[in-house]
Amino acid sequence: MVIKVEKRYQHNGFTLIELLVVMAIIATLLSLVAPRYFNSLNKAKEAVLRQDLVMMRNAIDQFYSDFGKYPLDLEEMVDKKYLRNIPVDPFTESKETWIVMPPPNLMDSGVYNVHSGYRERALDGTFYEEW
Repeated sequence: MVIKVEKRYQHNGFTLIELLVVMAIIATLLSLVAPRYFNSLNKAKEAVLRQDLVMMRNAIDQFYSDFGKYPLDLEEMVDKKYLRNIPVDPFTESKETWIVMPPPNLMDSGVYNVHSGYRERALDGTFYEEW
């Protein structure tokens, strides 16, 4: 008499089809979420840039009001405590890329205005260096 012994195999993993379905679902979700995430990052950077520009321009105006002349550079405003430090441009991630504008009056010298050194377009279509 012969007795057949059945061997049952237990699968401890996923099939290829199951993995592909899960990866397709994840890819679909990422394609919906990723653009919103990167758009919100740019909006946050734009808000920081606008705030930094307002802060530096107010400090320049206060400096001019106190001394009757414009600061020679941004470091002078830090030295005289009008700024704690020069802010980092959120797009270039450097404090060395600020574009300083001289006064419109040719008799004056120094820093009259500050712009970002980033040369791309903002979400509203303007250039960051024009802000």
